[in-house]
Amino acid sequence: MLGDKRSGTSNGNANGVVCVDESSTTSNGHAVESATENVEASTSEDNSLDAILVRIGQFGRYQIINYVLLCVPMVFNAFFSISYVFTASTVVHRCNITQCDSPSSLYEEPWLNFTVPIKNSEWDACTRYSTVNQTFLSDPSSDMCVAYFFGNRTERCGTDLKFRDEEKTISTEFGIFCNDEWMLSLVGTINNVGQFVGIPIGGFFADRYGRRTMLAFAGALSAIMGIIRSLSTNYYMFLVFEFLDMAVGSTLFPTAFLLAIELVGPKRRVAAATIITIFYALGEAFLGFLASQVQDWRWLLRVLYAPAILQILFLWILPESVRWLLSQGQEQRAASVLRRAAKINKRSLPKDQLDELITTNRTKLRQANESPYPIMQAARFFIWRIANCCFCWFTHTLIALGLSLNSVNLGGSKYTNFMLNGVIQIPGLLLPLIIMDRIGRRYSLCASMLICAICMGASAAIGSEDYAGSLTLFLIGKLAITCSFQILYFFTSEIFPTNVRNSLLSLCSMVGRIGSMLAPQTPLLAKYYEHAPSILFATFALVSGFLTLGFPETADKVLPTTMEDARDLNVVRQVYSDDNEEQEEELPRKMC
Repeated sequence: MLGDKRSGTSNGNANGVVCVDESSTTSNGHAVESATENVEASTSEDNSLDAILVRIGQFGRYQIINYVLLCVPMVFNAFFSISYVFTASTVVHRCNITQCDSPSSLYEEPWLNFTVPIKNSEWDACTRYSTVNQTFLSDPSSDMCVAYFFGNRTERCGTDLKFRDEEKTISTEFGIFCNDEWMLSLVGTINNVGQFVGIPIGGFFADRYGRRTMLAFAGALSAIMGIIRSLSTNYYMFLVFEFLDMAVGSTLFPTAFLLAIELVGPKRRVAAATIITIFYALGEAFLGFLASQVQDWRWLLRVLYAPAILQILFLWILPESVRWLLSQGQEQRAASVLRRAAKINKRSLPKDQLDELITTNRTKLRQANESPYPIMQAARFFIWRIANCCFCWFTHTLIALGLSLNSVNLGGSKYTNFMLNGVIQIPGLLLPLIIMDRIGRRYSLCASMLICAICMGASAAIGSEDYAGSLTLFLIGKLAITCSFQILYFFTSEIFPTNVRNSLLSLCSMVGRIGSMLAPQTPLLAKYYEHAPSILFATFALVSGFLTLGFPETADKVLPTTMEDARDLNVVRQVYSDDNEEQEEELPRKMC
């Protein structure tokens, strides 16, 4: 699941730019840890542009070509944001039993029953039974590999270990085992700190220099950072370039997302936003496949990152965002993009309609005089709603990313588990389109979170011995949290008034990023109790799920403009006209 700050938006309402708030996933990520706030046709310029998009084709050949190209950085972003699951993972190991092990012995041997204790249904990775006969110390031999020479007292392993697989990670490379495994979890936290820093910076540069420019340079720079990381000579070099990678590359998801939907007509934006998000989930699944084929962390990074350097070609093959060009007063370049789109879509574009768009845009830019957001007043007005929203975001980022990271610890093949974790997100992303308008945002959100809580609690109850049962419950829980996360993006943008909507969504998602920073630490809990991560996720999902019932329902209601409108959401209802034009106007505003 994948910008917990404002980024990717231009100067707001006056220039008609799409209002968007972005976050990085993960993790979904994750879901999706990138977000849109509301793609809102709120000015006459924007309405004129939407009218042109309807005329030249809302999702014609031109948009499809660019849309397919923009799915590529979504896949790469999935690689970059969660590859540490495989590059910085621990490798299954046990103590080397000097009395018994030989160069040809396997990880599984009959004599482990009396030489190595069992922990969480597996051979303990870090302790062994100590010997009780001191003769061994001076004369080790295979004759000593009998139960008689081992007691019940345990001792820590030395540096000599026996590995189950041929997999190589920074754990095996830099000798990070047992008491030092927190250093592996720290990689995931640093990755998310990099996203926390990088997304708002990327948004700033995207607003200043253009969406396409940012996408091309961020993708290429992130690729270079990843390749340099594959050459790391020590743990700390790896950690530094993990941070730098995400600091420059975390903006790929939100920037590609914006470019994809900004040239799509009003009636296609919801579908376009959903489909392009699915490619992040597919990227996660493909990452699991590649990791299963390339089990050396250095070569895996090179396979994942080297092709991404080609994203620099976007400077020549992708068009710049029309809305961004208009916001910068570059009307002729915007008109050129629209004319090319019309030509490729084989549609006509009257010159007078383009002239009207240019004139309207110039007028808006001259008159732009945005008033400051009354954010402090809104904070007092909606204090409990904001607090509930922040807790809900924290819960979702913690669980969504936490489940992805813990999927490799389910038993069976960790690669298969991770691939299934990515694939199951696809129906989770599509399901909200079916249930949100039928049962409402609030009940959809609550039900999804409670299903996740039930699945996590049940998986702890049945235990890891039942692999099929625990995997099934895990996947249903992952589907449910992905579904609720998607609903949360829509819902959060509908419960606050227009003039503070972007800021408050940014605040909620920024607090949520704390959850994604803590998620990489959750696998460590399993060292103390096998089902501790599942119980933690179930508890947060249960509490937050019930708290969502405190939100107002927003289905079939107009987006609130004023604070009074937002306060009265429980009583104000919008009756939609059957007129196609009114529905077409409303759809972009309900997009998120």
